[in-house]
Amino acid sequence: MPPAKYTVYLKNEQSKIAVTAELRAKIRAAVRTALKYEGFEEPAEVSIVLTDNEGIRELNKLYRGKDAPTDVLSFPLYGPDEDIEITEGERAELGDIVISLERAATQAEEIGNTFEREVMFLCVHSVLHLLGWDHETSKEDERAMIEEQKAIMAILDSKMQKGQIS
Repeated sequence: MPPAKYTVYLKNEQSKIAVTAELRAKIRAAVRTALKYEGFEEPAEVSIVLTDNEGIRELNKLYRGKDAPTDVLSFPLYGPDEDIEITEGERAELGDIVISLERAATQAEEIGNTFEREVMFLCVHSVLHLLGWDHETSKEDERAMIEEQKAIMAILDSKMQKGQIS
């Protein structure tokens, strides 16, 4: 069997919430579906760190100057105006995603979402950032990014309903 086109590396740096095989599968499916939907055809890799509120607070303070926990941080390797470098025979390294599972659980409860779906949404949101999307530059860009997220999540919801993601 050939290697996966999109490789997702997962690292769990928290112990408060169980990271099940099902959650890992859903995270990988979210990343792969977002990349495919966005038309990223080259082999690629994305690293995801699962942490808690304290872990993400430290990163948020260090990299964004905000001393508070957040749900997700994206660290793209390329700026919005840069072409993603792809070396022949290699995977394109797109960047890193850090998710606070603690915050995701709280948000899921607040909006009536399942925990797994909330984590998948955060993955989709971050993949869009890794590919150059930015919702902080204009309302138009924010609306467009929201529409992309909705479309990708609809595909993921359909796959889950059909039992294609477990």
